[in-house]
Amino acid sequence: MKYIMMCVLMFTFAFGMKATYGTWEKGQTFSDYLKLHNIPADLLNSISEEDKKFLSEISRSYKYYELKDEEGTLFQALIPINKEMQLHLYRKRENGKYGFDIIPTVYKSDDYFAKIVIADNPHTDTLKCVHQSKVAERLSKVLKGTINAKKLHKGDEISFVYRQRTRIGKIYAMPDIKVVRVKMGKKVQFIYADEDGYGYTAAGKSVAYSVVGKKKVTYTRRVSVKSRSSRFCMPLHHARITSSFSYRRWHPILHRYRPHHGTDFGARRGTPLLAVNNGRVIFAGWMGGYGKVVKIRHAGGYVSLYAHQSRIRVKRGQRVKRGQVIGYVGSTGRSTGPHLHFGLMRNGRWIDPMRVLRRRSVRTSVLKKFTKYEKVKTTKYKKVDIKGAKAYKKKLLTYLKNDTPTYIWGKEQWMDVKIGDKEAVEYDEQN
Repeated sequence: MKYIMMCVLMFTFAFGMKATYGTWEKGQTFSDYLKLHNIPADLLNSISEEDKKFLSEISRSYKYYELKDEEGTLFQALIPINKEMQLHLYRKRENGKYGFDIIPTVYKSDDYFAKIVIADNPHTDTLKCVHQSKVAERLSKVLKGTINAKKLHKGDEISFVYRQRTRIGKIYAMPDIKVVRVKMGKKVQFIYADEDGYGYTAAGKSVAYSVVGKKKVTYTRRVSVKSRSSRFCMPLHHARITSSFSYRRWHPILHRYRPHHGTDFGARRGTPLLAVNNGRVIFAGWMGGYGKVVKIRHAGGYVSLYAHQSRIRVKRGQRVKRGQVIGYVGSTGRSTGPHLHFGLMRNGRWIDPMRVLRRRSVRTSVLKKFTKYEKVKTTKYKKVDIKGAKAYKKKLLTYLKNDTPTYIWGKEQWMDVKIGDKEAVEYDEQN
């Protein structure tokens, strides 16, 4: 499917439209948003059960955009639910009624270079040089635990390459630091970052880099698990993944792009579902397209979700232990067959569960009864792969050789606004 986009130069539109942006208010619902803009509530009835579950997943991490006329009437709204997909609310020209869809987010993604000369500390100096707080935050995260910042002296250098998304002329999402070069006097050290923004260096005792194959170079590190609260087991025995986490995937039933905020495990109906960690049940009941659902809040800002259950064994407010049976595999809600849809949130944002879950579940003492559980010893390390490390190191060295200037983020201005619209813009349904 392709969307033909339109541009709105600066803040004005050919028909007197004005584009604005804002941050979704905490506690605000999609229904509240409709009331705020005097949009009839019957629009909610036209939204499928499958899509309604995304209405509660609106992200406060990204800006939403609105297009209004001079009288303040809303004509379009783009409301992100993750970094790849967004809710699209639009007013139809022929009858003034509103339509709804979920569409891909359009953004640019480019590599940027920065070279910092230490005068105070890495965070402060990066902020002064690059003029972007998110870049400074990410760099600090990469450096933490990989170098001793107290040993940095005035005149030392930190150079790095990072990838940044931009959307509608503004920075979009957090930057991804790829590689960092730290020069402390005559000593030079390279640091590589993983997808979560943590830094890895060959200088640490717990770091083990390895080369895989002749062409593909992969840098890896064994990372210590600091606390028991971060140890998550698998949500069922003999796990078989049938669909992986994706911010944007082709839906097998709807035949449209939709987010898949979780991992699907194929299993027989009635297979016991296990709490992946200690916690408290915050929801147990029916949840639209997810069918029968259990949600558990864990320490460290985590919330786990177990969907499409045939039967629920816990109640809201109940405390559960890691490995405890909380329900059984089913096919309730919108489902193609018996399976578990398992979702995991961290600090209010959906993450890929398989980057946290251990590859084996907790061993139960009596498997047939599915009621007793026991703690088992588990490894204290996990392996992290960093892709493209060699290529980005080469790119960084090229920037330094060419004496490339640091990219400075100026005052963010609207260069253009791109908004996909079925009505105001042509919409091509061809695949």
